[in-house]
Amino acid sequence: MPWGEWQVRQTALALKDLYVDRRPQTDHQLIVCSDLGRARATAQAFADVLGDAQLHPDPRVRERSFGDWDGHAVSELAETYPEDFKLWIDHKDGEMKYGAEAKSAVGARGVAAINDWALRAGEDTDLYIFSHGAWISQTLQTLLGLNQVDPTFASMLSMDNAHWVRLLPMDTTEGGLRWRLKDYNHGPAIADTDEWGRER
Repeated sequence: MPWGEWQVRQTALALKDLYVDRRPQTDHQLIVCSDLGRARATAQAFADVLGDAQLHPDPRVRERSFGDWDGHAVSELAETYPEDFKLWIDHKDGEMKYGAEAKSAVGARGVAAINDWALRAGEDTDLYIFSHGAWISQTLQTLLGLNQVDPTFASMLSMDNAHWVRLLPMDTTEGGLRWRLKDYNHGPAIADTDEWGRER
């Protein structure tokens, strides 16, 4: 089994153990995923572990578009566009001239997707959303209002591969949805060992 697939399988098993098997009071799991390959494959691994869960691909959960930079390795971008690459790494928008999607737009569509699916899920269902690094970071920063503090979206480090975020809903007097961050960059217990980084 390839290394990345092994990590995904460990994560799927951990999610089931921690949040399905230990929570019998929650009747259902709703799985939403990006319509792009890697996140969808991760979601499918979780669905396979559950046995009968259905995936709901949603383009709003898709990774941030980097325009002309899409499909190129990071090392290639660093070599081909050294100045703009450095600006991007420093959160100074070096990618924008190549048609990259604005971080604020990613955050807005991400928040819309989370709130929409959470309302559809209802109180007896846990919602699982499988996406990508930039989407997760920009959506969380928008959801929690951190983009108002730092509009460069540099307030969160990138997540490790096959790790997760946990959000808890909080009732508001206005009847809307408000979210609290419970876990960030959480992984299965084995992720804290040397086994996690060892290629197979």
